[in-house]
Amino acid sequence: MAKPTRRRFTVEYKVKVLKEADACHKPGEIGALLRREGLYVSNLKAWREQRRKGELAGLAQKKRGPAPKATNPLAARVAALEKETARLNARAARAEALVELPQKVSTMLGIDLKRNGEQD
Repeated sequence: MAKPTRRRFTVEYKVKVLKEADACHKPGEIGALLRREGLYVSNLKAWREQRRKGELAGLAQKKRGPAPKATNPLAARVAALEKETARLNARAARAEALVELPQKVSTMLGIDLKRNGEQD
């Protein structure tokens, strides 16, 4: 037994059926149209809603899956500032190490360093 497949309708077909349904004015004409096309009232209702929202104007299929999360406009700025802060902290640590280097060398060599303006 073959597995049943879901019917898919093109945008052109939906628009054609909607035009025909809009042209129906007598009682029973819409029912006859739906029977002839093998459709349900729910199809017609959904297609009218799509037309109202403007989804039938474009030929693109509706994207499936979860909706993308809205990004905070400041998130990129915060990330850039955090990166800059990390870079500046690393630079400050290197500068402090360079300032302490002469003191460490003088301690290792046993030399007494005098600061500017200091006298014995």
